[in-house]
Amino acid sequence: MLKIGLTGGIGSGKSTVCRLFAEFGVPIVDADLIARQLVEPGQAALSMIARFFGQQMLNQDGSLNRARLRDAVFTDADKKRELDGIMHPLVYAQIAAEVNTLTADYCIIAVPLLLESKNPYVVDRVLVIDCPVDVQIARVTARDKLTRQQVQAIIDSQMSRPERLSKADDVIENIAGPEQLAEQVKRLHNSYTLLATVRTQSA
Repeated sequence: MLKIGLTGGIGSGKSTVCRLFAEFGVPIVDADLIARQLVEPGQAALSMIARFFGQQMLNQDGSLNRARLRDAVFTDADKKRELDGIMHPLVYAQIAAEVNTLTADYCIIAVPLLLESKNPYVVDRVLVIDCPVDVQIARVTARDKLTRQQVQAIIDSQMSRPERLSKADDVIENIAGPEQLAEQVKRLHNSYTLLATVRTQSA
């Protein structure tokens, strides 16, 4: 099965693009969803986070205080590396397990930090969802109620836009309206389906 790694900066529209691919029946493996499941109460990742970052990262009910953890790691590069060291191996192991259960021409594996990870999950093609930084900031401040400075700090902690684009096999520009975005997804869906078919026939 052809594996498409979908990535992009915060606020670029990764979730929207995933939903559009899903409308074609394409299976989506979402690293963010997996990560949220891995830090539920009782999960090993949550215990590891509390042990390294302190019990103040937990709410009174024992759940993860995501805002507090986000603030801690995006202002401290060492803490972010430690968090990545905890989460990435667990997330990638679960991605592999989910992909192994799929039967489709191709699948979308949505990983926000696909290109930043020291040991990235191996995909056949990298699809980058792209938009200008000012658009990212506007979207995230409206969506997550963060300040412009907080969003900029998150963007600064991620791979730069030019470097991300240089590593892309395919790019979706999410700067126009929904019809244009849907058309780009449709075009890539047809391309990926054809590529997957050709690979299968030549295998």
